[in-house]
Amino acid sequence: MNQRILLVEDEEALRMTLIDWLHREGYQMEFSADGEEGFRRATEEPFDLILLDIGLPRRNGFDVCRDIRQAGLITPILMLTARGQTAEIVVGLKLGADDYVTKPFEMLELSARVEALLRRGPARALPRGGMQKFGDIQVDLPGTRVTRAGRVVGLTAREFQLLRYLMEHPGETLSRDGILREVWGYSVETFTRTVDVHIASLRQKLENDPKHPEFILTVLGLGYKFAAAE
Repeated sequence: MNQRILLVEDEEALRMTLIDWLHREGYQMEFSADGEEGFRRATEEPFDLILLDIGLPRRNGFDVCRDIRQAGLITPILMLTARGQTAEIVVGLKLGADDYVTKPFEMLELSARVEALLRRGPARALPRGGMQKFGDIQVDLPGTRVTRAGRVVGLTAREFQLLRYLMEHPGETLSRDGILREVWGYSVETFTRTVDVHIASLRQKLENDPKHPEFILTVLGLGYKFAAAE
């Protein structure tokens, strides 16, 4: 397998448990016990995935995630959060994390998330279709660049990939399971709110009224639909 994972976690017992488990799964494991060292290693060494705790000494996980993305790295990041901390989850995903797991978590669930993110790889937009436009939004697909009324909109890599997927299926109702499978590479058995959080973030950045969206619509009980204006 030979895929390298960086675990940034200061709780020694959990760190050793995760390292032992994932090592048995065939991954090369490296770790840092604080955010400062975690950021340095993430930006100076090649890794295929980063497991990032939030409550870290020296530099918290939010700052590490933000700074990794600002450094231009698109390595998938899976954040480790406390159960029920919805606000933390939202912040982490908006800063560029690809997904999260809440503590305490089942090792099999963690393995499934890790495998899916590694299989999917970094969230890159593939050239397809060139420039697209809806409302005052322009999307440069090959250049992975979005502008709104002429101003650049800062999307995370995963937000861009989600937007592209929605735009590739105009007028179609897309289920959460389908989005998870196509954008994150997850199986339908995986439960996560990451789709809803990413949709909400896209609306905040692209819609004139995020509470009453014009383009990224909710289909109650089914999923989401992209409705580009004619």
